[in-house]
Amino acid sequence: MIVTIDGPAGSGKSTVAKIIAIRYNFIYLDTGAIYRSLAYLAKSLGIDVEDEERILPIIPGMNIDFVKVGDSQRVLLNGVDVTLEIRTEEIGMLASKVSRHKGVRKSLLDFQRSFKEKGDIVAEGRDTGTVVFPEADIKVFLTASAEERARRRWKELMERGIEEDLEKILESIKRRDEQDSSRDIAPLIPAEDAVIIDTTNLSIEEVVERIGKLIDGKRGL
Repeated sequence: MIVTIDGPAGSGKSTVAKIIAIRYNFIYLDTGAIYRSLAYLAKSLGIDVEDEERILPIIPGMNIDFVKVGDSQRVLLNGVDVTLEIRTEEIGMLASKVSRHKGVRKSLLDFQRSFKEKGDIVAEGRDTGTVVFPEADIKVFLTASAEERARRRWKELMERGIEEDLEKILESIKRRDEQDSSRDIAPLIPAEDAVIIDTTNLSIEEVVERIGKLIDGKRGL
């Protein structure tokens, strides 16, 4: 089974996808971490993320592994744990820019799709239901107000020991929404057959339950 969960930053898709993966023993595919890792690598090499010609050659040598540690998942980039480093607002903005390149998305597409050969998966990102897995059994699109998403993001970063200004996060989220929704390649939009869930006033557990009912229904339970 393939379940896709798309939505803007702070909509809750990562948290929900992780819980679904644990509850149903699905493989968790964090597509956003792939683009963030590429953006982080480019930055560390001094490459401008707007320069697609310089970005493309570093992709073949980029090795990304998702390692499960207890109930959490770590991201290894060329053998180095970059789980925390790729979650800053700066890297998020750089990832949004690097993902606008047609060649970059094409280069990373096969890698993302390869996960479906490993078993049942829950994939989360911005175009998993529209581009990566258009054949998915269940497609969900999560959304929430920009203010609520900024608050969640701020809380998440604070819990990780990363200090960020709430107003700056809100501004960053609004800019990224505009970037992701207006790009020509794989814009941030719900799939036509996606179930749209506004999470602004819902708890994580309530969102998980709604998606769980979709999975159980598809399985005939």
